[in-house]
Amino acid sequence: MDPADKKQALRGIVYGLYVISTTDGEDVNAFAGNWVTQTSFDPPLVAVAIKQGTASQEMVAKGGVFAVNVMETGQKDLTASFFKPVRRVGNKFENVVFTIGETGSPILDDALRFFECRVVDKIEKGDHWIYVGEVVNAGVHSEGEVLTLKETGWNYGG
Repeated sequence: MDPADKKQALRGIVYGLYVISTTDGEDVNAFAGNWVTQTSFDPPLVAVAIKQGTASQEMVAKGGVFAVNVMETGQKDLTASFFKPVRRVGNKFENVVFTIGETGSPILDDALRFFECRVVDKIEKGDHWIYVGEVVNAGVHSEGEVLTLKETGWNYGG
C-alpha cells in the first residue's frame, strides 16, 4: 500500500469538529475532536475516539462521562483554542464560558448544541481509544451549520 494514497484516501472521510468535555468528579477538561459518530438509535449511543494517554482520555476513563459540544461554522478560532491545554478559571476555560451539565461535564455556552453521555463500553486499541457513550442529556442552544474539518483547511487522520 502506498502511504500517500492511504493518507489521502482516509482524509476523504468527512468530519465535523467538536469540543469534547469531561469530568472525573473533581476536575473538568475539554479538547477539540473530530472522530465522533452515532452508533445506535435505541438506546442512543455515540462513539468518540480520544488520543490514548492524554489528560482528557484519562479523565473519561476515570469519570465515565463525556459531553460533545457541536461547534458552528465560523467557530474555527474558538475550536482551535481547545487543541492545546486550556486553563479553567471558575466557569470559564480561559475566556470560554461554560455551564456544568447533568453528567458534570462542561457544556459550552457558545456551542450550537450538545449531548452528554455515560460510558457504556470502550475499545483500547491503537493510539486513540474508542469510548461508546449512551446519550443521557441533550440540548440546542441555536440553529446553524456544523463546523467541518474541511472548512478549516486542517487535516487530521490518514
